[in-house]
Amino acid sequence: MSNTKTIKSALISVFNKEGLAPIVKQLNKLGVTIYSTGGTQKFINDLGINVIPVEEITSYPSILGGRVKTLHPKIFGGILNRRDNPQDVAELIEYNIPQIDAVIVDLYPFEKTVSSGASDEDIIEKIDIGGISLIRAAAKNFTDVICVSSVDDYAEFLELITSDNGSISEEDRKRFATKSFNVSSHYDSAIFNYFNKNHEIATLKISETNGKVLRYGENPHQKGFFFGNFDELFTKLHGKELSYNNLLDVDAAVNLMNEFKNDAPTFAILKHNNACGLSIRSTIHQAYIDALAGDPVSAFGGVLISNTEIDIATATEIHNLFCEVVIAPSFSEEALEILKGKKNRILLILHDIEFPQTTVRSCLNGTLVQFRDNKTDTVENLTNVTNNSPNANELEDLIFASKICKHTKSNTIVLVKNKQLFASGTGQTSRVDALNQAIHKAQSFNFNLKGAAMASDAFFPFPDCVEIADKAGVTTVIQPGGSIKDQLSIDYCNEHNIAMVFTGTRHFKH
Repeated sequence: MSNTKTIKSALISVFNKEGLAPIVKQLNKLGVTIYSTGGTQKFINDLGINVIPVEEITSYPSILGGRVKTLHPKIFGGILNRRDNPQDVAELIEYNIPQIDAVIVDLYPFEKTVSSGASDEDIIEKIDIGGISLIRAAAKNFTDVICVSSVDDYAEFLELITSDNGSISEEDRKRFATKSFNVSSHYDSAIFNYFNKNHEIATLKISETNGKVLRYGENPHQKGFFFGNFDELFTKLHGKELSYNNLLDVDAAVNLMNEFKNDAPTFAILKHNNACGLSIRSTIHQAYIDALAGDPVSAFGGVLISNTEIDIATATEIHNLFCEVVIAPSFSEEALEILKGKKNRILLILHDIEFPQTTVRSCLNGTLVQFRDNKTDTVENLTNVTNNSPNANELEDLIFASKICKHTKSNTIVLVKNKQLFASGTGQTSRVDALNQAIHKAQSFNFNLKGAAMASDAFFPFPDCVEIADKAGVTTVIQPGGSIKDQLSIDYCNEHNIAMVFTGTRHFKH
């Protein structure tokens, strides 16, 4: 390959020394002059390999408690000089600056320190200064220098210097430079986001280094990618690779079940990001049976999720259904054996982690960002606005319905009874259409709506919805309120003995 350069000198200064020893030994075998600092210098010495301390080049010791070690013109001149520039070469000779052909450096673990809950003082000390400067300098000068900026690249670098006696092509140097700028830009984004965690500055910086190419996007003719640490949230036990649409459904399922994670056994079935079945029961087996009864047609090919361990009885029932994904905090050994009976069925163990507090989506030629809807309606939030008040069981159904409504596409109406989802109208252009869809669906599966509860994601501008619901058998209603014509719906409810409560909180989902 063109413009191949042989490594004759290397600067090594790393935080993570795992996998470093073979590299150092190979460089020594090639006769490469090695410069280093602090702990890395001691590590190399302990291998019995000669290393030149950076202090011998700079004539300055490490100062300020290690904050300043490599920040010196003799170091950066050795990295940034252009080998084919006569003036650069002359200045190196004049100031006695050694050329540096390879820089191996990784950064202080800033993100790990933040996630550990460390103090602000400890976090600030993990902002790397020298390392990030070395990476930028070496990557910038990739025409002459190779930069190894992550322990993840040690194995590939070792293979390069072993296969061709330390000679590196310009193509490889540029590829490593690209990796290095990826590391540095991600690092700076993490630091900014830490300082801007209260969003005082309206600036969006997203950096995800864990990228995965999907089979395709939403449709086969679209490319698709997932960026994020999937393994932080799940342990995948079985099945095919998750698709773009699988991931969207899994996201919807996890966010929905998060509302019920502290409740009695709860099971949900989702299709196209909406719940088509959900129930709370004394056993997870019965919860699944009643969730499936909510819409056994839509459940085909759906995503299933439980808030507790899936046992053998539940797994036996699930195995009779074609479903794409099953998610639970755990599976019994017997249940797992049964569910693995379908080779493509994806089985995921859900870990308990904190979700990001903002949601992001593309819009026009830009991006929309908002804080997550963390408001869950509770009995304490409710305002009774009618003469009739819901009893304890009815209140439980209203809150149950509200939680589902919050995670269903707008406009939506949700109908429930005895902590079982009967039906929902999803993504309709009018609330009346959503209600009629929900009633038709519930009746098509032979549910008796007499005594059912109705939830709406937004207020009723007219009394038509409570009138339609009343005629279908609904006796309790939960909605945000806030319409200038609220009184019309309240009056109808009072005239027909319907109990209605306001939450004061709208839960649109688009």
